[in-house]
Amino acid sequence: MLHFISLFNMMQGNGSTANGYTSEDFKKPIIRQETRILRPREFQALLRAVPLLDQQTQLQCLLFTGMRYIEAKRFQTYPSWFDGDFIHLPKEACLKKERTQQERWVRLNQQGKTVIRYFVQCKRPLPTYQAWGMAMKRWGKAAGLDPLGLNSKTTRKTWESWLMFYYTNQIAHITLSQGHTQLISLQHYLNMPFTEIDRLEMKQFVEGWI
Repeated sequence: MLHFISLFNMMQGNGSTANGYTSEDFKKPIIRQETRILRPREFQALLRAVPLLDQQTQLQCLLFTGMRYIEAKRFQTYPSWFDGDFIHLPKEACLKKERTQQERWVRLNQQGKTVIRYFVQCKRPLPTYQAWGMAMKRWGKAAGLDPLGLNSKTTRKTWESWLMFYYTNQIAHITLSQGHTQLISLQHYLNMPFTEIDRLEMKQFVEGWI
């Protein structure tokens, strides 16, 4: 069986890097509150730089669910939270005191559901929050990205930013799935410097989310 990474239609460039990209393909990094938010081609480059299949699956799971890192770690322990369509995160999934919802249902598109089925079969558990952040920087360097701001929050903030940019009339659904208030999402995830090319490249990731 082909690993899920092979299902992506990865864009190929003519540069000399292992990812097929050159530095000209990457614009100035988008950083909000010290966390890097990736453009689609930057995520593709990062994914290709991840050496192990389990780690590739974990990275994709963190993106397509938009879950907090601690939520993903606990979901790995309790895969029954996935009902085939949504991931139900109960109160104990996150101990963040200031969270706006005690429990929530994470919305997934078909790509996300496929990733989850691989994720729950991973033999390698997600590492500590700090170790994953260090790995993100290491993979970023290998992908030819500026590692500044790459951390364990990158995938969550990236996913919400993409959804807010692509589905401008679905803010309520996005905030409920992400566990944020509309005010927080409007303050932190709108007005990103994405281009129409970014929007086109987002399509293969976000299409079918709603």
